[in-house]
Amino acid sequence: MDESGPTQNRRSRRSNVLLKATLEIPGDSLPVVLRNLSQEGALVQGEGLPEAGTRVLFHRQGLSVPSRVAWSHCGHAGLEFEFPLFPGELLRHIPSPASRVPALPVKRRPGLAPQPLTEAERMLIERWATEGATRLGE
Repeated sequence: MDESGPTQNRRSRRSNVLLKATLEIPGDSLPVVLRNLSQEGALVQGEGLPEAGTRVLFHRQGLSVPSRVAWSHCGHAGLEFEFPLFPGELLRHIPSPASRVPALPVKRRPGLAPQPLTEAERMLIERWATEGATRLGE
């Protein structure tokens, strides 16, 4: 799924993902959740993320990219890769969309439009109107 739109100021398309990754900083390794990915950067979520300007090494299944934390706020951080990923390398980390199951037909309740009266209903109403309501229940 792509979040890019004409109103966003992006150099390349970002694909929404929900994958495990790691940020390596001097002396520590932080587990993060990769939220979106593009050729130039990524959005990660985690605890204790480094502040803006920090150099990190982004790891995801054999992919290691030197990066810089562009911003960090409330458990989210934007990473800017030092070099763009090749399209093939990028696509290797973006899962294919699941095949869609055909939608079931929608069952709707009957409408409230008036229906024509049956002959029996018509006769009952005429009897009620002429004979009175007290005698119909007898």
